[in-house]
Amino acid sequence: VLEFVESGGGSVQVGGSLRLSCEAPGYIYNGNCMGWFRQAPEKEREGIASISPGGDYTYYAASVKGRFTISRDNAKNTIYLQMDRLKAEDTAMYYCAVFPVEDSACFSGSWSFVEDNYKYRGRGTQVTVSS
Repeated sequence: VLEFVESGGGSVQVGGSLRLSCEAPGYIYNGNCMGWFRQAPEKEREGIASISPGGDYTYYAASVKGRFTISRDNAKNTIYLQMDRLKAEDTAMYYCAVFPVEDSACFSGSWSFVEDNYKYRGRGTQVTVSS
């Protein structure tokens, strides 16, 4: 677990929105692919979004594409995850993470298939979506 400052989780109704934030120390943040993954009870961990170091390229899992938007503010060492049109199945613990991968892997999402890429993460923030 790394010293990320994650915030923005909470409870919301189906169709609502939340915005997650994650501030990371510069030595972790600078020049690295960053992103989010989630873990729900009795479900497999899912890598959901990543963004390249310059913010030019993004990846989204099919389950969130079109509803979630990842962004980063390099002046603040912070990434964000705007989550709109939330569904009950989005309920999970959301983790901010740094993925020490090449830009191509950051953009393609291939990092999500490698177990080791999930270990550089924060403590997580809970998102609960109820109907």
